[in-house]
Amino acid sequence: MTRPAVLIMNRMLAPLSPFLETQFDVYRLWEGPPVEAASDIRAIVTAGEEPLDKPVIEKLPNLELVACFTAGYDGLDIEWCRQRGLKLSHSPNVNHEDVADLAMGLILAARREIVAGHAKVLTGDWSLEQRNITGSLQGQKVGIVGLGAIGEAVARRASAFNLEVQWWGPRPKQTAWKRADSLKQLASDTDILVVACRADDSNRGLIDADVIQAVGPQGIIVNVSRGSLVNEDALIAALKTGQLGGAALDVFETEPTPSSRWIDVPNILLSPHAGGATTNGVQGMLLLTLQNLSAHFAGQPLVTPIPE
Repeated sequence: MTRPAVLIMNRMLAPLSPFLETQFDVYRLWEGPPVEAASDIRAIVTAGEEPLDKPVIEKLPNLELVACFTAGYDGLDIEWCRQRGLKLSHSPNVNHEDVADLAMGLILAARREIVAGHAKVLTGDWSLEQRNITGSLQGQKVGIVGLGAIGEAVARRASAFNLEVQWWGPRPKQTAWKRADSLKQLASDTDILVVACRADDSNRGLIDADVIQAVGPQGIIVNVSRGSLVNEDALIAALKTGQLGGAALDVFETEPTPSSRWIDVPNILLSPHAGGATTNGVQGMLLLTLQNLSAHFAGQPLVTPIPE
């Protein structure tokens, strides 16, 4: 019996190959367009943050499924895919706790200047008489942009630290935390703004110069969602002029972000898009990807379809 053929779209997903090869014939786009196998490929596996390569898709006449390995799928043109009759799956609710852990780590590291302290110890540039006096978390207010799975997990952790939590999103929901009337109000009323909402074309640059200025010279912005949500140029300008107190970023407009872009930016803490990159998180996404592929090829409903 012929095995279904699957095309992996992104080199970053190369480690999936041996797992997929147990059930499917696997092709890898970075090894060259699968011209000879174009008619055989019935599914592609892609990273949700990467733009979908439409010219490649258009040359796969029997493609049926776009299996997004990640929970987020902002790189997919959902309407375009649906117009082509493609089914869509993703891998939600497997690494949101890990992302929230990193968000809290970034908050602590930024407010308590942990990385700078580490550097002082390594260089010997410290003494008991001259301690590094940092800001405190006590009495701080945390504002969360988007109260989905990641946002709620951050809210629970912030509450456990006795931080006052409020949030904002375009749609009200029943929660234990107060919803701000607007994003601008949330930014003005909080000391630490955590960006945790889903990204799409409609909210690109959501955290703009006005929002950044509202957070203020004593506040910090933490982004663990997508780099497209934050106007990076405005953020860098605000950090350089002191209009923003600090920023901790796990995601960037361009990834990998050029290191030269951040060399002379003060009060910045950078992480290489590591929020969901844990053993448990990756295993959970792999399992869901395999389950969605298997269900589709067995003629069964997708386990985790992308919502209509």
